[in-house]
Amino acid sequence: MPAFPKPGDPAPDICLEGTDGTVCLKDLAGKWVALYVYPKDATAG
Repeated sequence: MPAFPKPGDPAPDICLEGTDGTVCLKDLAGKWVALYVYPKDATAG
């Protein structure tokens, strides 16, 4: 299991499927990016 990044560490390169195709974090280097993560839908809390 990989270690969790610490505050200030570079973000790992992730790729996500979107309506316009695949977007990878490395493709957005040098641009402002807001990455929002939330728990699985329909969970308590």
